[in-house]
Amino acid sequence: MAPYPRAVTKAEPTNAEIALALDELGDLYELDGAIIHRVVAYRNAAKAVREASTSVAGLAREGRATQIPGIGKTLQEKIQVLLETGDIPSAAKLRAKFPAGLLAITRLPGLGPKRARLLYDELAIDSLDKLRAAAESERLRTVKGFGPKAEENVLAALAARDAGEGREERVVLSRALAVAEPLVAALRDHPAADRVELAGSARRWTDSVKDVDLIATAHDPEALARGAAELPTVAAATGVGAAGAKLTTYTGMKIDLRIVAPEQFGNLLQHFTGSKQHNEALRRAAVRRGLHVSEYGVLDDADGETRTCTTEEDVYALLGLAYVEPELRENRGELEAAAGGSLPELVRIEDVRGELHSHTLASDGRNTIQEMALAARERGRAYLAITDHSASMGFGSDVPPDELERQIERVRALDETTEGIDLLIGSEVNVLPDGSLDYDDDLLARLDWVIASVHTSFRMAREEMTARIVAACEHPWVDCIGHLTGRKIERRPPYALDVEAVIEAAARTGTMLEINSSPDRRDLIDVHARAAAAAGVPIVINTDAHKPSDFDYLRYGVATARRGWLTREDVANTRPWAQFARMRKRARAVR
Repeated sequence: MAPYPRAVTKAEPTNAEIALALDELGDLYELDGAIIHRVVAYRNAAKAVREASTSVAGLAREGRATQIPGIGKTLQEKIQVLLETGDIPSAAKLRAKFPAGLLAITRLPGLGPKRARLLYDELAIDSLDKLRAAAESERLRTVKGFGPKAEENVLAALAARDAGEGREERVVLSRALAVAEPLVAALRDHPAADRVELAGSARRWTDSVKDVDLIATAHDPEALARGAAELPTVAAATGVGAAGAKLTTYTGMKIDLRIVAPEQFGNLLQHFTGSKQHNEALRRAAVRRGLHVSEYGVLDDADGETRTCTTEEDVYALLGLAYVEPELRENRGELEAAAGGSLPELVRIEDVRGELHSHTLASDGRNTIQEMALAARERGRAYLAITDHSASMGFGSDVPPDELERQIERVRALDETTEGIDLLIGSEVNVLPDGSLDYDDDLLARLDWVIASVHTSFRMAREEMTARIVAACEHPWVDCIGHLTGRKIERRPPYALDVEAVIEAAARTGTMLEINSSPDRRDLIDVHARAAAAAGVPIVINTDAHKPSDFDYLRYGVATARRGWLTREDVANTRPWAQFARMRKRARAVR
């Protein structure tokens, strides 16, 4: 048999490259004033291409790209032309109409094509340098829709862009796992594999990752590496051999597969799970005991022997430590707790009994109350709160007071006829800039549950935003604050907020705080969740489900809670409804 090549490259553009071209075409059409439906179609197509697990180029060449949701015949033809010529003719034509620097402006947070076109038309701003000069000279505020705050935001976005140049791009964890988990499953099914495990920051359930690490053992290592390189999701592979392979998937994800002898598996899994800070602290602690920890084993100064470990538990035991769960490995006191026997028993997915944040067709959800109820029940939830958006959310499909009155009756009636789950009527109420809510108190009092969230006026000053949310905590009918900081991972930073002051207010008023499990939120973040629980604030883990499959986001919220050292007792909705109901602020007020 001929030796397997050291590098394998499938000569096709990556999905990421095709998606970038479609994204650019959408931006160009928006710059040109095209109808929004055309713009959205290209952006949705770009997202679908970017997240496709197989080669979109290969599908397009075979005339099968229409199998991808959002790709119709016209888009397939454009992709085929892109593959043949390296460009899309309509993009080239539009690109010629605008200065090259204008597209760069559209990609700054807070601007986008419409606002970039406005600045171009009004001030002839067609480059990042001209944009910076206009903001610094206070000329942006002369354009309708811009003001002093907008100038500050533009300069901040430019500074963040400058600081981020050369930084490796990170991928939200949910997108990384959508690639990594099927790949792990495929490798486990390979006849040469003995054990395959995810490592790295993905195993620690960080918010985002830059690549994926896999650790494996195999009775035929080279065969497993070859099998990995030949997987249909893999676009290219290098360094294929008995030690593993470096892979690139069609989504652009980098995968580092390391294959190791079984007796060293625990050492490598521990080392490559990280974090860097945890491992450095572990090595320092080990040196004080005359031990030296590395991916190869634990060297003992006393006898000069290096001991290898088949499991991570053995690694920590050799160092005199209890096993540390991957989510805790951030050098935040976990080694001291492991040495002292005080590590927490972390909350688990199966501990969560109820869901207290969900949306239906009444606002911006995609399904009926009944469909959401059955989906929640199917996933083991014992109670579900329907919390459609309130009247001032601005999403174009919200619930005015008279409709909420009807929604109360619908949920109550369905609860009477639905077995196996308690249905609750609630609302996700917008916290207005002055801290008030957009339903009157009499209506709020009729609900089982109110979660108050900020959805508008994100750019308030820190003191004003803090006062706004503290006022919501002090409202007698607000049971919980949702997604506290408003962040969107890798897309939108948290708004200015004194989180410590809000935690104090929540503890004082008996208001719960939410960990929102949506993969691009995970808000509260782990350190805030830990601080809130330490202050005695009950935490609820919710999915913010807008469709049935969103209930599966629970694992991201639980992961955040685990990274925040939370136990089952810290999380209020691990309790059955009868017990949870008594914890609500409104229940205590009645008593």
